[in-house]
Amino acid sequence: MASSKEYLDFILEQLPDLEEITYRAMMGEYIIYYRGKIVGGIYDDRFLVKPVKSAIEYMPNAKYELPYDGAKEMLLVDDVDNKEFLTGLFNSMYDELPTPKPKKKK
Repeated sequence: MASSKEYLDFILEQLPDLEEITYRAMMGEYIIYYRGKIVGGIYDDRFLVKPVKSAIEYMPNAKYELPYDGAKEMLLVDDVDNKEFLTGLFNSMYDELPTPKPKKKK
């Protein structure tokens, strides 16, 4: 099942205090970026983030879920209505997220 653009828009509206939030559509789902780093994504209208140490500490009771078959587990963000919670989550995770690899020129 693909995610809806409406759910993506809802999540983006919950992050008004953060700059440089971008997304990319990929196979019916959405990858969410914060200042150029992948934070997580929207899969089947669920907001999942990478299970970095800071995210696990920020959401100690979060469930691990698979975004899609064959993928690594990610953390389910339940409290998507809380703008302050989401802003804090993104800010706590940022330093731990891997820097994107530069694209190779052909």
